[in-house]
Amino acid sequence: QVQLVESGGGLVQPGGSLRLSCAASGSDIEDYAMGWYRQAPGKQRDLVALMTSSGITNYANSVKGRFTIHRDNAKNMVDLQMNSLKPDDTAVYYCNADPLDSDYDSGRDFGYWGQGTQVTVSS
Repeated sequence: QVQLVESGGGLVQPGGSLRLSCAASGSDIEDYAMGWYRQAPGKQRDLVALMTSSGITNYANSVKGRFTIHRDNAKNMVDLQMNSLKPDDTAVYYCNADPLDSDYDSGRDFGYWGQGTQVTVSS
């Protein structure tokens, strides 16, 4: 079983940047697809970005060109670099480890979750 702890959230102005980090323990992540999801108040939890063990990525259309997912298997960590942030990016961001290692949304149902970190984009 994988335990995930997110960090790096906070308050940022529109157009700014944040980098979220997720530290994994309990198991090596090298065989997992690692992803980030987000959930805004009153909305469902949606995929933001994921990267499979082989490096295949999948980004939500709303973040393409602005967000980049990185994984470091040696450090058992995955990051999400978020640039050109918009108020619509405001949400709780969750790290996910998907043992099915797929390049689509299977982590939603089969993955392990962190507790989330709040990102607020506001002036």
